[in-house]
Amino acid sequence: MDVILRTVRERIIQYLEPRKAVLIFGPRRVGKTVLMEQILASWKGKSFLLNGEDYDTHALLEQRSAANYRRIFEGVDLFALDEAQNVPGIGAKLKLMLDEVPHIRILASGSSSFDLNQKAGEPLVGRSRRFPLLPFTQRELSCRETPLSTRQNLEERLIYGAYPEAALMEGVERKAAYLQEMVNSYLLKDILAFEGLRNSHKIRSLLRLTAFQMGSEVSYEELGRQLGMSRNTVEKYLNLLSEVFVMYHLGAYAGNLRKEVTKAGKWYFWDNGVRNALIGDFRPLALRQDVGALWENYLVGERMKDSLHRGLRREYSFWRTYDGQELDLIESEEGSIAAFEFKWGEKKTARVPTAFASAYPNAAFMTVNRENYLEFIL
Repeated sequence: MDVILRTVRERIIQYLEPRKAVLIFGPRRVGKTVLMEQILASWKGKSFLLNGEDYDTHALLEQRSAANYRRIFEGVDLFALDEAQNVPGIGAKLKLMLDEVPHIRILASGSSSFDLNQKAGEPLVGRSRRFPLLPFTQRELSCRETPLSTRQNLEERLIYGAYPEAALMEGVERKAAYLQEMVNSYLLKDILAFEGLRNSHKIRSLLRLTAFQMGSEVSYEELGRQLGMSRNTVEKYLNLLSEVFVMYHLGAYAGNLRKEVTKAGKWYFWDNGVRNALIGDFRPLALRQDVGALWENYLVGERMKDSLHRGLRREYSFWRTYDGQELDLIESEEGSIAAFEFKWGEKKTARVPTAFASAYPNAAFMTVNRENYLEFIL
């Protein structure tokens, strides 16, 4: 498999300081282990890598004492722990290492922000930095593509997404099989592991219903009626899905217009391939009715993934008024805002809504279509 350098890599290396911990969060199969191995391969000092899923690792770290950790990490200046959330009491253990082992730096990964943060977060307050790792961005994939091949690969990105193995795999049938297996074997398993959740049927049904409403405003009450759940349970499950990096929520922009919708919400998938695996649809774009939704999910996700990987302080939302004027994406950064409208079909340009132009005369505006989308995501 080709090795692709992740955007977040250099930022992580810069933060690897003595007696500090870096925590990498992300879903399974997104390349956390590969990223850690790349960092260790370029490390000038002495490093030590352990796997939190290995019981030998548990035994080695079980005795939580300064003497034990000084012995294990003698001369080591970078300790890396993959799947750290699987080690019992990992937060307190990492804190003791930082307190008692001279010059130690810690790099730890976990398969979800919820799980690793619960187990390692509190003891490391003030001593750690968190970095998300998500599926490939086009910026990361561009190192192995020409501008022409990037455009030729666009349809596959919309259908099969950008999980590392799927993105680098040859053959669309293999990609589809891989994504289906990943969703069935890993995604649902990880979700149900939290809080003793047992009803996999309801979770899968909620995922499918939300997948069909991708990019549209979602009513928790309506989803609850269809699934026989309370509104609060639907909201709880959706928030859980965001914690395991399956989906994310986009709220409505709250500016200064009284007629702006401010309480609505949309849900998007971090990866188009996962979304299509959930609904069992990998048909070509020419045969689909949801191309506009796939295009919107892809563009919003690319912008947000790249922003997170690069550490940019941007906030994202959508904009709509009660009389039906709307914009697909609002990007806010240090007091300035930019608005974007996404167009896949023949109508390749759009006019900024009158109400928005009047309320935010200094806002930038861009119609993103197939001709100029690389300017938007790169």
